[in-house]
Amino acid sequence: MTNSQPDGPLPSVLCLTDACDRPETELFIGLRDAGFDVDVMCNPKGRNYQRLLDEGMVARPMALRNRFDKDGTAAIRDQLSEKAYDVIHAYNPRALACGLRASRGTNIKVVAYRGVIGNISFLNPESWITFLHPRVSKIVCVADAIKDYLADLRCLWMRIPEHKLQRIYKGHDLAWYQAQPADLTEFDVPEGAFVVCCTGRNSPRKGFDVLIRAMEELPDDIEAHLLLVGDVDKNEELRSLAGQSAHPERIHFTGFRTDAPAIAAASSVFVLPSTVREGLPRAVIEAMVYGVPPVVTRVGGMPELVEDGVSGLVVAPRSTGELASAIERLYRDRELAASLGRAARERIARDFHTSQTVRETGDLYKTLTGKG
Repeated sequence: MTNSQPDGPLPSVLCLTDACDRPETELFIGLRDAGFDVDVMCNPKGRNYQRLLDEGMVARPMALRNRFDKDGTAAIRDQLSEKAYDVIHAYNPRALACGLRASRGTNIKVVAYRGVIGNISFLNPESWITFLHPRVSKIVCVADAIKDYLADLRCLWMRIPEHKLQRIYKGHDLAWYQAQPADLTEFDVPEGAFVVCCTGRNSPRKGFDVLIRAMEELPDDIEAHLLLVGDVDKNEELRSLAGQSAHPERIHFTGFRTDAPAIAAASSVFVLPSTVREGLPRAVIEAMVYGVPPVVTRVGGMPELVEDGVSGLVVAPRSTGELASAIERLYRDRELAASLGRAARERIARDFHTSQTVRETGDLYKTLTGKG
C-alpha cells in the first residue's frame, strides 16, 4: 500500500480482541504498515496469533474469561502504564468492558466494534459497562443496518448520539482465499450434484429449519442436495426434520469444519436463511470470494452485501416459498448462477477490500485524536 507522508506522528493504538480472524489480523498489520503505532492483546490460541507474533505486534497474550475478568483488566492496565496510547480499540464486549475499566482516569479514546444487531438496551446494566458507557468515543458498526439499529435505540430522553456511530465494512482480500474446492463425495454427495451449501452456528436465528422446509418445496424434477456445515449436526430437532423429508438422503451434515470456505467453493449455491440479527456474515463473503452465487434473507447487513439480482438473490426471512423459488431459479438457469457468482466475487474485490477498512479506520483514529 502506498501512503502519503503524514503531517505529524500518527496515533498510538492498543487493540483488544480475542482469537482474531484473518480480516482483523490483516487490519492490524495494514494499520501498522500505514504508519500507525499498533499493539495487540489477543488470545494465544487463535489461529492468527502466530502471524501477529511474527510481525512483532503482540504486546502481550490475553484470553478474557468474561466482562469482569480481574486478571485481564490488570494486564490491560499494566500495558497502558508501559506506553502512552491515544486509542483503545476493543473488538468484543468483554474486551470493551475490561478496557474501559483498565483505562479509568485516563484521556485515552475508546473505540468499540459491533458486528451484530441486538442485545443492547438502555434497560440492560451490562450495556452500560460496554457500548452505552459514556467514555466510549465511537462505535464502529460493520454494516449500516447495525448503525441504524443503534441510532434508533431510545429510552425516554436517552439515545446514542449520531456522531458516536460509524459504519466501516470489514475488509477482505481475494488473495487470502486460495484453497482448492473440497471433494464433497466425502459427505456422500454424488459427484456432479447440484449442491446448496449453508454454513453457520447451531442457533435458531440462522434459519436452518426454514432452509430444510424450502428444499421440500422444490419441484419433483429438481434433484438438489443440501449440505449443512457447522455444529448444527448436534441439533436433534433439525436432524429429525431432515429425516422426515421426502429425500433425507439428499441432506448432509458435515459437523464443525476448519475447511468451510473450501466446502462452499465446491458448492453450486450458498444460502444463509437467517431470520434476525445478522451483521455482515463472513460465511457469505467467503462463498462470494469463490464465485459461488449467494441467496440471503433481507436481514441485518446482508442486503448491503448482496445486491439482489446483481451479485446474488435476496428473499424475505422465514419465507420457504421465496427461498425455494430462488434455489429453483439458479438450478434451472446455470448461466444466471454463473453470472451472479462472478459479480459476487467482483463485489468483494471492489467494495469490501481490506485496504478500504485500513484507510477508514486510520482516518477515524486521526479524527478522534487530532493527530496525523
